[in-house]
Amino acid sequence: MELSLKTKIIEPEDQKIKNAVILLHGYGGDGEDISMLTLNWKRFLPNTIFLSPNGHEKCNINPSGYQWFDLSIDDSKYILEESLKAEKIIKKFINEVKIKYNLKNSQICVAGFSQGCMMSINIGLTSDENYGCIVGFSGKIIDKKNLSERITSKTKILLIHGDLDSIVPSNFLLDAKDFLIREKVDVFTKLIKNCEHNIPVEASSLALEFIKKNINN
Repeated sequence: MELSLKTKIIEPEDQKIKNAVILLHGYGGDGEDISMLTLNWKRFLPNTIFLSPNGHEKCNINPSGYQWFDLSIDDSKYILEESLKAEKIIKKFINEVKIKYNLKNSQICVAGFSQGCMMSINIGLTSDENYGCIVGFSGKIIDKKNLSERITSKTKILLIHGDLDSIVPSNFLLDAKDFLIREKVDVFTKLIKNCEHNIPVEASSLALEFIKKNINN
């Protein structure tokens, strides 16, 4: 079965596939760059397949990269509409992954960086059944009112952010935490000191431990 998005796939070596981690890149990135996380993770998640799709659109500000939705227009209504289109596309992709590898939501972690984090939160909390977990680095909630009206899942979430992030300021971490607590979602957060808009080793290690605890092994 062909997947609908061009995807960097890292399969377990000589192991049956029991879990999947889907990694969604940031604005202007691609599946190749976020797949670097798996260099360390795959040793500790031996039955796990890692899938890092490219966004369905070329990035408006970086033609060599991709986007899940356009951020070049500063209009919250437009951004919400475009993100909802992307959500449908990614959900279709995840369904293809489930069929291709015979997996259930509980065996899947949806993770993302920056814009990919924003998409991971929306996808994870609007599914018909809980995922194993959601991991988000350096992101935020796109539209709290819209998401609040659509939450159907209580998937556990880990959100990690750098305190020096100038692209998506760290106050969005506290904002997301407060919102998710009010929505009775099990949320865990970590603010990394002296960290900008990236994923340092500390953040990668925390995410790995969270994934190990929360997807079926």
